[in-house]
Order: sequence, then C-alpha cells, then structure tokens
Amino acid sequence: MEPGDLVVHVENGIGRYLGLREISLNNTLQEVLAIEYADDAKLYVPVSQAHLLTRYVGVGKRSAPLHRLGGKRWAREKASAERAIEDMAAELLETQAARESQVGTAFAPDSPWQHEFEASFPFTETPDQDRAITDTKGDMEKPRPMDRLICGDAGYGKTEVALRAAFKAVLSARQVAVLVPTTVLAQQHFDTFRERMAPFPVTVAMLSRFCTPAEHTQVLAGLRDGSIDIVIGTHGLIQPGVVFRDLGFVIIDEEQRFGVRHKERFKQIRRMVDVLTLTATPIPRTLYLSLTGARDLSTIQTPPQERQAVETIVARDSDEVLRSAILRELNREGQVFFIHNRIMTIDRVRERLHRLVPEARIEIAHGRMPATALAEIMERFVRNECDILLSTTIVESGMDIPNANTILIDRADRFGLAELYQLRGRVGRASCQAYAYLLLPHQAGIDPIARKRIQAITQHSALGAGFRLALRDLEIRGAGNLLGSEQSGHIGAVGFGLYCQLLKRTIARQKGEELPPLAEIELRLDFIDLTPASAAADNSAAIPIDYIDDERLRVSLYRKIAECSLPAEVDRLRDEFSDRFGPRPPAIERLLLMARLRIAASRRGLTSLETREDRILATRAGQLALLEDGLLPRLKNKAPAARLRELIRAVEKL
Repeated sequence: MEPGDLVVHVENGIGRYLGLREISLNNTLQEVLAIEYADDAKLYVPVSQAHLLTRYVGVGKRSAPLHRLGGKRWAREKASAERAIEDMAAELLETQAARESQVGTAFAPDSPWQHEFEASFPFTETPDQDRAITDTKGDMEKPRPMDRLICGDAGYGKTEVALRAAFKAVLSARQVAVLVPTTVLAQQHFDTFRERMAPFPVTVAMLSRFCTPAEHTQVLAGLRDGSIDIVIGTHGLIQPGVVFRDLGFVIIDEEQRFGVRHKERFKQIRRMVDVLTLTATPIPRTLYLSLTGARDLSTIQTPPQERQAVETIVARDSDEVLRSAILRELNREGQVFFIHNRIMTIDRVRERLHRLVPEARIEIAHGRMPATALAEIMERFVRNECDILLSTTIVESGMDIPNANTILIDRADRFGLAELYQLRGRVGRASCQAYAYLLLPHQAGIDPIARKRIQAITQHSALGAGFRLALRDLEIRGAGNLLGSEQSGHIGAVGFGLYCQLLKRTIARQKGEELPPLAEIELRLDFIDLTPASAAADNSAAIPIDYIDDERLRVSLYRKIAECSLPAEVDRLRDEFSDRFGPRPPAIERLLLMARLRIAASRRGLTSLETREDRILATRAGQLALLEDGLLPRLKNKAPAARLRELIRAVEKL
C-alpha cells in the first residue's frame, strides 16, 4: 500500500490510504494507518490491526466510490459477496474433492540414485528452492494426482525443481512429458536434461520443429514402447496421435503461453497424472486459483548468490541511445539481445544497427525461419560467435546465456506485462550488472494501459519481483474475467484481496477445518488504567522512525506482525528485526509482546480485554470473565514490557 491507494477495511469498506500517522492516546504516542472515507471522514487503524486492511484491486477500469463510515452500503455489498462466495467455494471444493478422490501414482521415496543425482547440482540450493523441491517430492509420494505451481523469477532455479521431480518419476518406472511453448526453449531444456542425466540410464528425447521426420517417427515409437523415459516438446506433445506406454508425470513450463484449446487438454491431464507447472509470471486465473487454495503453490523468491537486479531503463528510441547501450555491452565483451517483433521490417532494423555499430556481428532469428537455420543461429549466439541477436519474442522463454547482459526492446508499449518481464529475464544471469532498455517511439502517443504496464515493469525491477508483478497484472487486466460475469460484480464491490480472504475462509468452514484464530477476531485491548496518567517515559508499542525510516517497509512489517497467529511466528519476527536492523529498541519489544497477548487472547476465544475499577475483565462469547484477583495492582508497579508478559501468562491460564 502507498499513500493515495484505495484500500478495503473488513468492517468499514473501501477508503483511501493516506499513510502512517502518529497520534497521542493516553499519554502514549501510537502509530496508526490513516484512511479517508466519504464526506472527508477519517479512520485511524491501529498498526496491530493492519491485517484488516487489503489493497483494493477491482475489475478492469472500474473506479470504486468511497464508503461512508457507519453506512449500510458496505454491509449489504459484503453480505451479497459472501452469499455468492458460498456457491463458488462449493464448486471449487467439488473440483478439488474430485482430484483428491482420484487414485494417482504414489512415487517411491528417494533412493540412493536420487541422492546422487541431486548431489551433482553444481550450485547451492536457495532456501525457497529447497522448500519447493521438498513440497514437490512430498506431493509426488502421495497417492493422489499432484497439481502444484512453482512461481519464481527467471534464473531462480525452477528448472532444477523440475529435473529432480522428473528423475524421481523415472526411478518409479513412469514416463515424463515436459511441455514448453517454443522450439527454442525445448532445445534448451533438452540439452539441460540430457547433460544432467547423462551418468544415469535415462533416455531423454525431444519432439519439436527441430526434429527431422525420421527423428519424429522414432520418438513416437519410443514413447509407445516405453524405451523413452523423458520427452521434451512443444504443443505437439498433446496431440491425439502421441501415445505413451506409461505416462506418470507432466511438467508444463510457462502455461500462460499456451492457447485455450491446449489448456482444456491440460485439465484432462491433471485428472490422470501428477502435474508440475513452472512460471515466472502466472496468468491471473492461475494465480487466483493458487491464492485461493484450489491449486498448491510454491514461490521461489530467494535470488541465487551474487545475482544483481536488472537495471530497467525507459528511453525514447534514438540512434544515440542504441549505439551507447550496445557499445557499453560490447566493450565489456558481452552480447546483446535486440527484440523487434515484426518479421516484415526486421531486415530494416538490421540495416540500421549495422549503420550504427558496423563493428558488431549481427544475426536474425524468428519463428518463420527453417528449423535447421534457426537452430544454427541460436547455437552461434550461445558460442559467442555473434554480438547482437536481432529477434522476435521467440527468445522470450528459456534462453539462458550468461554472457548476454543487455536487452533492447523495440516498441515496448506493444508488449504485455508478462512478455516484458520474461524478455527482461533473458539478461542478468551472471554476476555482472545487466540492462534492459524499453524503447518507446518519439512521435506516437502511448495507450494509458500500456503506460501502466511500463510503469509496473520499472517499479517492480527488484530481485524476486515476478509474483508481485503478476498481482499488478491482475489489477491492470481486471479480476472480473476469472470466474465469469456472475462473480465480477462481487469482486468489484469488495476488492480482489478481500474476495480471496472470504473465499479461503468459506472453503475452510465448508471443509470443517478450524479457522485461523486471528482470521475473524478484532481484539480490542483497553489499557487506560495500565498506563500512568503522568507517564513521562515513552511507553509506545511501535516501530520507531529512527530505527526504520522507510514508511513502506514499516507498513509491511506491521502487517507481518498483525498476521502472526502463533507465538513461534512472533519469535521469528523478533529474530528478523535483530538480524536486519540491529538491536531492538524497547518500543518494538512492547509491540511484539502486544502481538503475543493478542494471540493468547484469541486462542482462548476472547474478543476484548478491559480494565474496570481495580479489575481486568475479559469478554468471551458475549460473557464477562475475570482474570485472577490482584492482577491489576501488581501490574501497576511494573515496567510496560513486564506488565505485558504477566498479562500474557494470566490470559493463558484462562
């Protein structure tokens, strides 16, 4: 959330976030999130309730009006959305139950060969990558069809997850199909799989436009008789004529690049075999189904060691910009991608580049070239036998060339957000600084939606930004087309974030699962009598500005604290503060203790704690309960942090 953004409060509806404010309450300085509502009304949300706010993402270009504080419109719209969500949850559960009830392949536990194969990985696994591998292999060993999405930036190690899963399937005597959207990516995966599995008796084949007719026939025969263990190919792999002897595992790389007809086929495949989907920027529907729990999700957001974020530069297309960018890369003995997505005019662009940089070796690559010629050009670029690869978006997925660290994208305003992100991911695979130039025309006007895409890709340029970029893509494209028109009005009314929250809670309730203890509890803590009226000391429970001065980071940490539902999560956050920002000031210690108190109270079903005369009363299910006698007088003689610790112990005894 940034100041000016529309936000949704669970109880009060849509308002405008104004930023963090400091207010004095009971002689204690507190930090709050300021929200503006209709008629200039202001709501100050304590940072301990930050989890009740979500950023508003609506439907397409629809602009949501602010609600009135205390008005009835929000209650009606929220109730209407919840009724519709009941039906949607039932439908999702039915689909999920069908998958759960299907008997799939329970792959064998890891064998010595599996350990040997994994030990041959030449790099150290990142924590996120390790977690994704563990989750995937755990799913494979269960006797139901797996449907897991691995979401991670380009170059973050998704392919290694797929390699280990594929090897595990082969050791259980099942065939593996790897589906990719382009022939270039098929070739790259084929080389990677064949190289990693060379020491083992695993047969890897490829089925794509690069194959000769004889090779094509031979691969089809090998799939039928089971002599081929792993096949890597484009959409031709899911044609009716392709028959497997014993297909048990399917890997889909960049599902968003396949057409609607192919995705319908994917639905059928998911009912029969384990499916692992890899993506850097999941399409909104895929992301939605993962966020709501209808698909299993693993995110890889930890960058590899020494990886630097790609510097994204938006520039007007000019000879000076092109020559300067290309020469800077060539002078450090690197290579350049130049993306021009129009085959009819690509030769004119080559002439221009040759005029600007006559010393550079330039090759052209596009999808209408003969397969053998295209393969030869790509091989020459990989071997550093040419300096500039002038191509269409055929290189968008999978090209891993560490020596190429500058990319220029002509008419960047004509590309989708996921395409821009994927293209930028072609560079930055090495430890040196990489550059992505988004070239815009001098004269032509830029569409407002295209301008939003350009702003989003430049804003989300940090390492690990793919998942956040997918959420931004969801906002730009709108969430209304995800589940049909009957749901779009409800998504627009309550916002996509709250819609997902309500759906997850409804699914949990219909499953009979215990709801997370903090999901539906807004615990109000009244410490009026606990804070001395003449307190000169700062007894605040907040993140001091002189400790963390970045407002967005403070809001993010407040939300983390507010979303904790277990004491262990608070303890991990305590360690995170020390590791990232140094020794913790007393105000943060009090803030974390407040979170522990909120967790203890909510786990015992309390909705409020308040002081009356010389007693502390708790409310549970509308009934008052008295905490132990003599507690309040004892607390008054202690320091604020000690009071909170003793109060936590008293609540835990209830």
